Amino acid sequence: MTTDSPSSALENDVRARPRRRGPWPFIRDVLVILLVAILVSFLVKTFLVRSFYIPSGSMENTLLKGDRILVDELTPRFGDYERGDVVVFKDPGGWLPTTYRPEEPPLTAAVDWLGSLVGLSASDSEDHLIKRVIGLPGDHVVCCNTLGQVTVNDVPIDETPYVALSPSQSAPDEFDYDVTVPDGSVWVLGDNRDNSQDSRYQQEQPGHGFVPIDNIVGRAFLITWPFDRFGTIDFHHEVYRGVPAP
Repeated sequence: MTTDSPSSALENDVRARPRRRGPWPFIRDVLVILLVAILVSFLVKTFLVRSFYIPSGSMENTLLKGDRILVDELTPRFGDYERGDVVVFKDPGGWLPTTYRPEEPPLTAAVDWLGSLVGLSASDSEDHLIKRVIGLPGDHVVCCNTLGQVTVNDVPIDETPYVALSPSQSAPDEFDYDVTVPDGSVWVLGDNRDNSQDSRYQQEQPGHGFVPIDNIVGRAFLITWPFDRFGTIDFHHEVYRGVPAP
């Protein structure tokens, strides 16, 4: 029978003990995970979807003030818009009033910047507008026929599925216009037609009420908050099914 020498026993005891790890490996792993998450969120926000909140009631009852929505940013890059699409766009110039924003404390500004980077914050929502596309490039859009309906390429469209009306109304208040949408632009109106500063009211601006397609951030497709309103946004493409190409 053999016995281990004292030095061998000590060596085996040292080997049997787990090596203690300092806090740095754990901190490093957490930082790597956070950086990867921020990078993925940034790429998603930049190329796929973006979050906005609704600052006004101009799209009621489709969208309510305070709703949070997701906007598909792929459409501007790889697809075309359709009549009925609900789109978010940057102010073409003169649509929104100039507002003064007090300087934020550095910590608040940093948190807001980080939140916007990953799509959790939507602080620039009030710098954008959201409306429904009524006319595409080349379309002849007129308001209104004898029934108070908008016509697109001489075809009246029945907007009752989405236009907000009071109980005494059969159609929104008329606002006469007769326009042909130029190339590279769209004509947009709010669903809350009697409370929406849309293309109709911007005809005196340099863009004459048309929204350049390059100004469109994307197509709104999902309400994410409040939770009881969670769901997809209906574009009502069927309303425009009978409208011919210009």
